Amino acid sequence: MFLTDITTFLYNKKRSHTQEVKLMKLKNIAFILLGSAIFAFGLVHFNMENKLAEGGFTGITLLLYFMFGIDPSISNLVLNIPLFFIGWKLLGRTTFFYTILGTVSLSVFLWIFQRYGFHIPLNNDLTLAALFAGVFIGVGLGIIFRYGGTTGGVDIIARLVYKYKGVSMGKTMFLFDSCVIFLSLLTYLPYREGMYTLVAVFVGARVIDFLQEGAYAAKGATIISEKSDLISEKIMTEMERGVTILKGIGSYTKRERDVLYCVVAKNELSRLKSIITSVDPYAFVAISDVHDVHGEGFTLDENKRPLHE
Repeated sequence: MFLTDITTFLYNKKRSHTQEVKLMKLKNIAFILLGSAIFAFGLVHFNMENKLAEGGFTGITLLLYFMFGIDPSISNLVLNIPLFFIGWKLLGRTTFFYTILGTVSLSVFLWIFQRYGFHIPLNNDLTLAALFAGVFIGVGLGIIFRYGGTTGGVDIIARLVYKYKGVSMGKTMFLFDSCVIFLSLLTYLPYREGMYTLVAVFVGARVIDFLQEGAYAAKGATIISEKSDLISEKIMTEMERGVTILKGIGSYTKRERDVLYCVVAKNELSRLKSIITSVDPYAFVAISDVHDVHGEGFTLDENKRPLHE
C-alpha cells in the first residue's frame, strides 16, 4: 500500500510537470505569433508605406521589394532557407522549431497586412514614422526573442553571438543593420529616408535590449550598518523579502562587519528605505538596477513553481 501511494504520488507529480511544460510551450508559441504580427504590422504600415529601409535580412527583402517589386513575404522565406540548417545544427531542436515558426508566421502576417491592412495617415511626418517603426519592430522582435524564437536571418546570428559571446542581440543587430542600410543608400534609398531609417533602427535596438534583458526590473540594495541584524530581521518580517549577509572588511578601520544585500521590486524601494532609516538613520545604502530577476518571490512562488502573471 505504501509503495502504491509513492508510485501514485510520483506519477501525478511527473504528469503535473509535463502539463506545465506543455503550457509553457503553448505560451511561447502564442507570444512568438504575437511578436511576428506586431513586427509585420510595423514593417508594412510604417517602413513600407513611408519608404523607410530596415537592417538585416528584413532590409534585404525591402531592398528587393523597392528595386524589383518582389513580395517581402516570399523573399523572407527564400533568403532564410540556408540559415535554417545553421539554426538546426547550433541552436537545438526547440529553438529551431521556434525559428521556423517565427519566420513562417512573419511571412504569413506580411502577406496578410499587405493585402488587408489599412493606411495610417502621418501626413508625411517621417519622424513619427521612424519612431513608430522602431517601436513596433523592436517590440515584435523583443517578444519573439524573449520567448525563445527568432525570425531567421540576422536574428539567428544575433542569438548565436548572444549565446556564445554574451553580446546583446540589439547591439549585434544594429551593426548588421547599419551595413544593410549603407547598401540600401548605395542602391535605392534617398539620404533623407536613410537618416530616418537609422533613427528607427536605433529605437528598435533599444526596445529589443529592454525586452530581452528583462521588462521586469528590480532594485538591489547593498546595506552597511552597525544594526544589520535588526535591519535584516525587519526586512524579512515586514516585507517578506530575503536578505543575504556578506562579510566585509573596512579598508580604513580594518574592522569586519556584515554587509546586507537585498533585491526588491521597484515599487517596494521606498518602503525598504523607510525600514532602514527607522532602524539606523546613518546606515550606508547603495541602490543599483537589477534586470531579468529569477527565483522565489519574482518568477517562482514559495513552492518553487513558476508564477504565471
